[in-house]
Amino acid sequence: VQLQASGGGLVQAGGSLRLSCVASGFTVDYGAVGWFRQAPGKEREGVSCMNSRIGDTYYADSVKGRFTISRDNAKNTVYLQMDSLKPEDTAVYYCAAANSPFLCPILQRTPTEYDYRGQGTLVTVSS
Repeated sequence: VQLQASGGGLVQAGGSLRLSCVASGFTVDYGAVGWFRQAPGKEREGVSCMNSRIGDTYYADSVKGRFTISRDNAKNTVYLQMDSLKPEDTAVYYCAAANSPFLCPILQRTPTEYDYRGQGTLVTVSS
């Protein structure tokens, strides 16, 4: 399984970015797909997760209303649209996947429980 994340970069506060994650060896409409992030000196934080079986989505309180997770089954790609970015959103963002679609509540609390993880893409939000 490979998860190739892209789309990170430098953006001013209030701006937007869209992260993409192309999956191979894993079908994004099966299982759970999501994003977590890790800022310097901080623990991993579950950002968003999608139960691909029924479409339920989960978000960290810190990003709710600003970030949106989605997928394109034809492209086997997961997206994270990030709007109204804040300096505290600065982190390396990782896309991840799990074989069970019903693990999202656990994966949001404990991102280390994902079965697969991409290489990460850096998002820097300047004030």
